[in-house]
Amino acid sequence: MTALPAGFDPTDPDIGEQRVPLQEFLELRKTAPVWWVEQKPEARAGFLDTGFWAISKHEDIAAISKNSKDFSTNENGVIIRFAPDMTREQVELQRAMLIHHDPPDHTKLRQIISRGFTPRAIGALRDRLQERADRIIDDALAKGEGDFVFDVAAELPLQAIAELLGVPFEDRRKLFDWSNQMLAYDDPEYDADPETAAAEILGYAMGLAAERKVDPKDDIISKLVTADVDGHGALGDDEFGFFVILLAVAGNETTRNAITHGMKAFFDNPEQWELWKRDRPPTMVDEVIRWATPVTVFQRTALGDIEIGGQLIKKGDRVGMFYASGNHDEDVFENPDKFDITRDPNPHLAFGGHGAHYCIGANLARLEIQIMFDAIADRMPDIAQTGEPRRLRHAWINGIKELPVRYA
Repeated sequence: MTALPAGFDPTDPDIGEQRVPLQEFLELRKTAPVWWVEQKPEARAGFLDTGFWAISKHEDIAAISKNSKDFSTNENGVIIRFAPDMTREQVELQRAMLIHHDPPDHTKLRQIISRGFTPRAIGALRDRLQERADRIIDDALAKGEGDFVFDVAAELPLQAIAELLGVPFEDRRKLFDWSNQMLAYDDPEYDADPETAAAEILGYAMGLAAERKVDPKDDIISKLVTADVDGHGALGDDEFGFFVILLAVAGNETTRNAITHGMKAFFDNPEQWELWKRDRPPTMVDEVIRWATPVTVFQRTALGDIEIGGQLIKKGDRVGMFYASGNHDEDVFENPDKFDITRDPNPHLAFGGHGAHYCIGANLARLEIQIMFDAIADRMPDIAQTGEPRRLRHAWINGIKELPVRYA
């Protein structure tokens, strides 16, 4: 038996507002690596079954991630805890997003979308993103002090998305506000309206798609909404709209939080900051991503009876793949609770494992993190924390919504 508190639910947003429950995950890995979590009614959005299996070991999470034959994203989606008032019909609408598809539909959609995320396409962004990062740092330095999240961490991911999509620079903050509204339903500070925000993004994205169909440009929108010369298909208007939602949320929120958690880790480990400024080890980026694990958990639904970690998972059962736990698994990582920017190898699971749903924007996220920390080290090397961070109240996002700093 575990020594966990009665009724412990690692997706409880009250816990997420305070910390990632790494000690509890350690207990689970040692004593019950596949553990049943009985969810309270308010956590089930009125339609999900009574609970889920918490998967805490790196090995088991990786195995489920790679097994699309026995585990589905489409059955119940990947979100393990919805807003309490969310209906089944609203969840069904999310199936249009790539992340909620199973093969073969997922394979087809991913092949189309991947045209915008080739190494060549991402590499072509480097110089422009470097220029934007320098301007972000200059603007922050001019302020002297501020909120690192709003001034620095959020800006480059937003501008990268704007660059990719051909979104006007002045509209980038719309994406910021919409993605916040979509994700912050558990945090009373935001008074979030996820459904309206999703509709706003859909409408905006469909307008962009309609423009590019008439007047194609050299941007990802044109590549995705028009068939290419080899006859590969294009995304429909609704498919493109849901792709933009995914990009706005996954490409903005996750990278923003990785940069913020990385900066906080450097504040807490000044010797690592000195090492980064001096040597710039290429291993830094993946250690920041492992340390942050911006998405702590996604779920799958079993398509048949199957055994995981010695435990029978029955058809229809949900399993929660706790990436934050897997990324601190002592059987895989030496000194997992140490922030070490020279860590190598670093087989973290923060991009969702290495199966069909491996993050399509992983290389873009890595590029943004590297560029941002290069710019900070070069142009504001004496940045200092001036107050305690405020965490997002959330079930599955490891978010920091404010980090007070002095830039110069």
